[in-house]
Amino acid sequence: MLEKVTYKSDIEIAQSAKMLRIEEIVGQLGIDEDDWEPYGRYKGKLSLDLFQKLQNVEDGKVVLVTAISPTPAGEGKSTVTVGLGQALNRVGKKTIIALREPSLGPSMGIKGGAAGGGYSQVMPMEDINLHFTGDLHAITTANNALAALIDNHIHQGNELNIDPRRIVWKRALDMNDRALRKIVIGLGGPVQGVPREDGFDITVASEIMAIFCLANNLEDLKLRLSRMVVAFDYGNEPVTAGDLNAHGALTLLLKDAIRPNIVQTLENTPALVHGGPFANIAHGCNSVIATKLASKLGDMVVTEAGFGADLGAEKFLDIKARYAGINPSAVVIVATVRALKMHGGLAKEYLKTPDVAALEKGMPNLEKHLETLKQFGVPVVVAINKFVTDTEEEIAFIKDWCSKKGVASEEADVWAKGGEGGEELAKRVLETIENEKNEYRPLYDLDLSISEKIETICKNVYGAGEVQFSPKAFKQMKQYSDFGWDKLPICMAKTQYSFSDDPKKLGRPENFTITIRELKPSIGAGFIVALTGDVMTMPGLPKVPAANNMDVTEDGKAVGLF
Repeated sequence: MLEKVTYKSDIEIAQSAKMLRIEEIVGQLGIDEDDWEPYGRYKGKLSLDLFQKLQNVEDGKVVLVTAISPTPAGEGKSTVTVGLGQALNRVGKKTIIALREPSLGPSMGIKGGAAGGGYSQVMPMEDINLHFTGDLHAITTANNALAALIDNHIHQGNELNIDPRRIVWKRALDMNDRALRKIVIGLGGPVQGVPREDGFDITVASEIMAIFCLANNLEDLKLRLSRMVVAFDYGNEPVTAGDLNAHGALTLLLKDAIRPNIVQTLENTPALVHGGPFANIAHGCNSVIATKLASKLGDMVVTEAGFGADLGAEKFLDIKARYAGINPSAVVIVATVRALKMHGGLAKEYLKTPDVAALEKGMPNLEKHLETLKQFGVPVVVAINKFVTDTEEEIAFIKDWCSKKGVASEEADVWAKGGEGGEELAKRVLETIENEKNEYRPLYDLDLSISEKIETICKNVYGAGEVQFSPKAFKQMKQYSDFGWDKLPICMAKTQYSFSDDPKKLGRPENFTITIRELKPSIGAGFIVALTGDVMTMPGLPKVPAANNMDVTEDGKAVGLF
């Protein structure tokens, strides 16, 4: 009889780890004491002046970590990002990790945090998964301050002639709360304001979050905030935050949050954790400021983009890298035996059972993501994130499949072994960067029409056979073109679970139709959001939320975070 192996939970591993004081982590990077500020013993914020001081320093190489289409089985993209960063340091490359901040909504819901797992985590995990340095609260406050200013302007006489039926700015909350998707405000008589329909987005879907993560500096932040379209007037002309003279106050609320947060991994590798837009409803990448600053401070930066390569990676390569002038050196796509078997039609309860046939049926999902990434001209490596239930036969099958396709691949055992378990992956990434040609280019030209850009993404990235636009979307495309917004990139809002807009179509569906139901102007961020299917900008909690298993001990230790 086999002996049962007991593994520590992520939080148990994190709570038993020995962290270095934050001044020691900052000291590794040679940062002067005037260029950072401690937030307790193990967290800090870097000065925006630091980037100016380092502007003539050559940029380090940027490695993007993405994944196959996510499943309930889990892919471990953040875990591989952290593990790869630790491994690169172990093989002699001064590496910094750049991650997004977790949102409280998914942490309390079902997805969990985004601090990695096992022996490849960023620390202090409890703080990062909860309130951290308060950045998301600052963004929530700025979002809702603007909402209050809009309603007050209408109440006080409506000088800008705002049509209350055409206000597009919603309130925000960093929590999954479906009851707030559609609400009515201003009830109770004249002193309570003007009654109208409203709603809440989750904070990570707010345009302010997108701007926060795409701004280059404080001045750029203020300019982008001023450009946000908040409503349309009775003549159907756009009204901006600048028209309300709100952008100065919003920038003031964000002046501390915009400075990147510095923490560490379990192996004391420096990590910048800053900003956190979702990739299914926003652009899914950490802040430009953090990524570019990390590239000045280290030889290499390992960063991630949310969900699968059809969402986060596409937006990193088409939006973030284009705006920030980042030339990614390689893309690592995370795949797991478990998730590929699920894409092959195996139910979650049977994933622990060896099944090469189901694995083979799931490989088209990985294949489509690889085809997509090749269109951007960046070298690609497949990271096979190892789970304890994987068999050698199953892992060998993926490696052999990749070899036949001419794709570099390597196993990553970083959950169980930390950086040591990712050393072969790190070497393979370095070898790929050295030997393969890098011809990075965005997928589409900005001079294409809005519909042409949307169709390019839907057909080239998702594999759609047809794209249908609702009458509302057609009307909006004409209107946005008249306003001169048609030269902006597209940010698709789509389910993360499928290439299609139907979350139930796993694997690699073919000959499907993507329906664009409406568009949303994110002019401050610098893109047009195209909403597909029934994707929600305010998620809901599951039947049994993760929050039900959370608690705190008498001595203040968190329980149930993951």
